[in-house]
Amino acid sequence: MYFPTSAARQLSTAPALPIPNEPVLCLSASPRKSLFCTLTRNGLSAWRVRPSAVLAYLSRTPTSLSDHGDNRVLSWAPNGKRIVIQTTQSYLVLVAVEFHPGETPYQSLPLASGATRHFLPGSGEALPLQSLSLHLEGVVRLEGTLLSVSPRNDCIFYTTQTPSSVQRIPWPDSDSEDGFTGGTRSWGGYANWMLVEEEFPWLADADVKVLKMSHSKSTGFETWITSDGRAYLVQLYEDEGVESGTSSSSVAGEETFQGPLARREDPRYSSDSTHSQKRLQWHGTCIHDVQAPRWVQKRRKTEHEDFLSGGFPYEEPRRAMVVAINAKFSLVAVGTYGGTVECTNFPSEESLAPKAQILQIPDMYIRKGTGPVCAMEWSSDGYVLAVGWQHGWAVWSVGGRCLAWSFGIEEDIDKEKFQDAFMFGVLDLFWAPGNFELLLLAQPQPDKIDGQIFVLPFAKSATTGQHSPDNTQYAFLQMDDRVLVYRGADQPDMSVINPESDVWQHIKIPQTYLSANWPIRYSSLSADGRLIAVAGRRGLAHYSSTSGRWKLFGDELQEQAFTVKGGLLWFHHVLIAAVDVANSYQIRLYSRDLELSNQNVLHREVISSPVVILSLVDNSLLVYTADNTLYHYLIIPTADTIKLHLCGTITFKGIIAAPSAVRLLSWMIPSAQKQLGDPVDDLAVATVLMIVGGKLVLLRPRRSGDQEVKYDMQILADRIEFCWLHLRGIGTLENSLWGYDGQGIRLWLNALSLESTPPLGDEARTVPENVKESVNIPLNFYPLSVLMDKGIIIGAEHESATKASLAFTMFRHVTSSHLFMHHILLFHLRNGQIREAVLFASHYQHLVFFAHALEILLHCVVEEDAHEGRHLEDSSSESGNLLPAAVEFLDHFDAALDIVVGCARKIEMTRWPRLFDFAGTPKMLFENCLSSSRLKTASSYLLVLHSLEEVDGNSINSDAVRLLIAAVAVKDWQLCREILRFLHSIDDTGAVLRSALAEAQIIEASNGVVPVNGDAH
Repeated sequence: MYFPTSAARQLSTAPALPIPNEPVLCLSASPRKSLFCTLTRNGLSAWRVRPSAVLAYLSRTPTSLSDHGDNRVLSWAPNGKRIVIQTTQSYLVLVAVEFHPGETPYQSLPLASGATRHFLPGSGEALPLQSLSLHLEGVVRLEGTLLSVSPRNDCIFYTTQTPSSVQRIPWPDSDSEDGFTGGTRSWGGYANWMLVEEEFPWLADADVKVLKMSHSKSTGFETWITSDGRAYLVQLYEDEGVESGTSSSSVAGEETFQGPLARREDPRYSSDSTHSQKRLQWHGTCIHDVQAPRWVQKRRKTEHEDFLSGGFPYEEPRRAMVVAINAKFSLVAVGTYGGTVECTNFPSEESLAPKAQILQIPDMYIRKGTGPVCAMEWSSDGYVLAVGWQHGWAVWSVGGRCLAWSFGIEEDIDKEKFQDAFMFGVLDLFWAPGNFELLLLAQPQPDKIDGQIFVLPFAKSATTGQHSPDNTQYAFLQMDDRVLVYRGADQPDMSVINPESDVWQHIKIPQTYLSANWPIRYSSLSADGRLIAVAGRRGLAHYSSTSGRWKLFGDELQEQAFTVKGGLLWFHHVLIAAVDVANSYQIRLYSRDLELSNQNVLHREVISSPVVILSLVDNSLLVYTADNTLYHYLIIPTADTIKLHLCGTITFKGIIAAPSAVRLLSWMIPSAQKQLGDPVDDLAVATVLMIVGGKLVLLRPRRSGDQEVKYDMQILADRIEFCWLHLRGIGTLENSLWGYDGQGIRLWLNALSLESTPPLGDEARTVPENVKESVNIPLNFYPLSVLMDKGIIIGAEHESATKASLAFTMFRHVTSSHLFMHHILLFHLRNGQIREAVLFASHYQHLVFFAHALEILLHCVVEEDAHEGRHLEDSSSESGNLLPAAVEFLDHFDAALDIVVGCARKIEMTRWPRLFDFAGTPKMLFENCLSSSRLKTASSYLLVLHSLEEVDGNSINSDAVRLLIAAVAVKDWQLCREILRFLHSIDDTGAVLRSALAEAQIIEASNGVVPVNGDAH
């Protein structure tokens, strides 16, 4: 899904000013990711992400450092207009970010008219660099030891150690507007919450400090990490309706509480005693629980523990260090002191605490340990998690597949020459816009201060931007400046399974488009793989592999007038695009044969709400919008153009809670409706397939009493990263559903016939989760496509190369493949469906590796049979019937004899008696091979006969002679040599060899003795 590629770029952090160079302490991206800041002990630098350049630098004076302490951590306000710097002496340094649109920080040298074509802007570099300045707003002195800061647009939240509290202050120029009460001015903006059990009853232990707090703008949640190692999801709520003076706890200065919701007079209340008081209260739930040792629980805690420097009173491997929220998939990742990462679903009031999934690096690559987790961030699409440790980094998919890591290179490099310091440890990181690059801040090196920031490029699957479930034939990757299309489906069979075959076509995106519209947000590939469309910040472009030409808008104003939001699809040579233009939402149809312009739009369909996702099934266009409505259009070609015909709409209100979480949309039509029904009526009978967050969902239609269509939701699985739907699969695979969960492919055969419980009423209901899949295919790489006609799953995995002669690491992705035929056949055999298995396998008989796939099947069956410890007397059981069923299945194919002996030679000899009890004795199979002129196969059975020693030596000699005579007759001299070598190996005296030569009349005997090795007797 995400694979590092090429080599990392290194950014110089040495300031251009004549000041000493300092190591970078932290790295922080602005809310929109277009800028980022680096912090040193005494300075702050503001950078542009693309192109990577310093726009402003703010240096603190020696007096400021002496009075207020060195810089420690920086945080951005959500609006990107302010920065808060936390110092080592519990001061807040407030910095304003001011933009100057009319100024340019860098001036390029004038170039001759003929030289401009040699200096083209790179991706995202056509737009002018926006000038900005950093201004010191002031310094805030805080009482107590400052632990953590979390800025907001109108105020600053922070936590202290002495006393243990969470506090809030307004910005210096704040007008005291309350961001939590709809803009009313009922309080001055100051608040103080002491961490006591009465105020925070949901804390597992109230006698703690909040070491780190951060705010997730996408979810509205706070994440707190406390000094006991636990992590919490927290929200600030408002309680209203408490009349002034009605409660004894509202008396000023009163310290007694009456339950967890009791109020008392403090700055959090309205100062107006004639109105209802409004109280802000924290509510939270523990998402990462850690049990402290008993000796720690009994120990008296002190107020002087040094949490700021990372010192903890005791070592606890599961202590939470970093928390990252994934709003797209409703997940929370917690990085620990011991280096593990625990990933769990959002807590739910209706269910028990979800079980955490432990993400670990493969043990073979870790030699010195990872160290504590220092930084984590999910990509903006939610598909991958980047983790930085004290001694390395790694990237995981949302389902738990480790996609890349930095461990295992220590012995392959020259440490004096090697420059990629991020391979040995990461302090901070974040994903750049578009998620094509990962910016990493390396741990400081004692002998090298400059060059801590690295930019690592990635190639990612196009499904991360737009999920098209029906196009599985072509793996499709995006890079920063190009797209990669897998062409193995068009290659010979052996080229597909050869990992060294170069089957990726690299197609560069035009620099004129990419320089102004970087990054690419959507990429679409046609069903035949010949047409490609991409859309970036504005406009779109498309490409034909037949002509090798891109088409762009001739009028740049028309290109910049709209943005693609919702996706791109190809219907033959027509491009369907969901666009936002002038605050309206349209679906536009463009022809590949015409130039891109507003005048050549084939059809415009105006809709009332933003498009979330598009999907194409045959000639039906499905449009799902942000108002939770599904539109069904038929694509109708006419004599002059092509248009969309609206067949119907249906709302999913009450079924889908968050429309923006829908990542995939398709449907399955019953066969009767396909053959006899009107396509206009498909919406009323179709089973709708969706991925909502990480859940794979089927929505089944049913008619209520008033003939209104309602849906029953059936959740098939959770943590599904993507899925493929084969509406016209081969044999058994028709209407099959393939989902990948990070560990393997979960395959539901004929998803239309999945069992569903009859409805209990007219209301939509949810069937319990995790419907057992028909087949599970474990994989050791990341799948990208399924070649249905070749029976192969294609995927990729990362590979890093280091050499002592190289100063950097080279990254690439290598293609991997896996045969899936034997998994489907095994499912049929386990269910006694031999006829269905034969029909399915017959579709693949023409493949050169067909016999190899069946050999894998037989090997799996034999090993499973041996593992279960079944014997002949148990053959009536289901597992006992599997091996005879497999042999019966193989007998339908000509390659059965080769498959049996091939499998026998690859398994332990202890498995042979059980195998040949059902396949037939080796002697009988040898005779069958000899009678059918399968001499090569017969020679393999000769080795089996010799190993079993079930016949005497004279019989083996006779069989070898007969095989030798047959090989001579067909002039297979290679086989003759192998037979003679075999005879010589079983008898060192050479007597058996002489006898065979004489019987085969290859060499005439002299006085009854055959000369061997030049001897004559």
